[in-house]
Amino acid sequence: MGTTPDPIRVFLLDDHEVVRRGVAALLEAEDDIQVVGEAGTAASALPRIRAVRPDVAVLDVRLPDGSGVEVCRDVRSEMPEIGCLMLTSFADDEALFQAVLAGASGYVLKQIHGSDLVGAVRTIAGGGSLLDPVSTARILDRLRTPQAQEVDRLEGLSPQERQIVDLIGEGMTNRQIGERLFLAEKTVKNYVSHILSTLGLQRRTQVAVLATEMRTEDRPRG
Repeated sequence: MGTTPDPIRVFLLDDHEVVRRGVAALLEAEDDIQVVGEAGTAASALPRIRAVRPDVAVLDVRLPDGSGVEVCRDVRSEMPEIGCLMLTSFADDEALFQAVLAGASGYVLKQIHGSDLVGAVRTIAGGGSLLDPVSTARILDRLRTPQAQEVDRLEGLSPQERQIVDLIGEGMTNRQIGERLFLAEKTVKNYVSHILSTLGLQRRTQVAVLATEMRTEDRPRG
């Protein structure tokens, strides 16, 4: 008589409790899936994921205190055996690109049918990927010419703002940047607001990720 395989252990991160409960109920209805933990914020997710060590982490892309992409990057860096499935309400090429760079195994919209979400969790738990050929082609095309595209993205910034982008990438606060560049903290804050607007970003952490990626791309050429 064969032994029953261990259930797939899943962790859920979504700031909407109703969504979390719905997804949890959907997954728990399956005999081979067990929800082992939940979180509603980026800050609380990583410690809980460390504690329960799921097979798959289902991560909402947009969170009130950060991004599921950042959580994915931390999880994959620290616990690469955990597969990450990004769940979002919006079809966003930039978020998809960032998710893939962060090591996500799949990216699906919240409008997905329940049976497809269950299948996605099983696929990722089995080591598979859910990136469709069209999305993969777009990402590969972008990776082939990263430098030209990043330069275009910074085209609207002044030399001062480019320097601030670099310092944000080094992890400096507005006050520290002001001290380095001999600017008032309020002036730096205004610069950062303009940088976010120009680059089409929402959070300072996204600027830091962009600066880090650009440095990483420059290093081999240097």
